[in-house]
Amino acid sequence: MKKNLFLGIIAASLVSCAKKKDPFLIETNRIGKLYKDITVKQLDSVFSADSIVKRIGEGDYVQAGSDTYLIYEKGGTQLLTLTPTQQHDENEKIKNIQIHDARYKTAKGISLESTFKDIRDNFKIKYIHNTLKNLIITVEGNEYFTIDKKELPEDLRYNMNLSIEAIQIPDKAKIKHFMINWEHEEPSQKEANNE
Repeated sequence: MKKNLFLGIIAASLVSCAKKKDPFLIETNRIGKLYKDITVKQLDSVFSADSIVKRIGEGDYVQAGSDTYLIYEKGGTQLLTLTPTQQHDENEKIKNIQIHDARYKTAKGISLESTFKDIRDNFKIKYIHNTLKNLIITVEGNEYFTIDKKELPEDLRYNMNLSIEAIQIPDKAKIKHFMINWEHEEPSQKEANNE
């Protein structure tokens, strides 16, 4: 009896170890192969089977662009855009991640193919930022989303000063951008203006 129980435990352990980690699962501290404490210098080893395009900002001034790392599959599909906290430092951790591939999903199935209803049903909405072209939906957690204002009723599209409530956003409004912020900050004004 003990021998059978022991063999059962070993078999269950081997099966669970054999399960491959989903390379597109979005979790609190992990996005597929990418994990929260990764530094810029580790990107080449983590994404060794993929292509990385490095766009290094120039200068040390506020107006200078950020360093960004674009991750592509070997076939050419863009997966992610990664932005570290500070420029020009290989030891910096990744701050922002933009999801480009709809295969990336949360455990509840939220992806680029989701709608505003999916966001509302699965997250507590903290803020809705009204920008020139988009709404930035900030939720509790690491995620935030943009929705093109073309998805809104016409009377809500053109005035950036309107305070837009969740109830005014159509359920079928599509996600334009799916972002993760590992520093738990609101999107910066620069990010909001770029939207």
